[in-house]
Amino acid sequence: MDAGRFLILAGIVLVVVGVLWPTLGRLGLGRLPGDIVVEREGFRLYVPITTSLLISAVLTLGFWLFRK
Repeated sequence: MDAGRFLILAGIVLVVVGVLWPTLGRLGLGRLPGDIVVEREGFRLYVPITTSLLISAVLTLGFWLFRK
């Protein structure tokens, strides 16, 4: 895949995710078991481990299917 097509596809994916973000938040994406949240006074650390793994798996599957 040449760089131009990749950038166009990445842009489309980002737009779709941006439009669907409020809906994904209501479905619980971003607050899955395995996501680490540490809250203290004046400090908040959020590490979305499970969410990142899920998004990575979906994107990998999508790119694999798109390439074939």
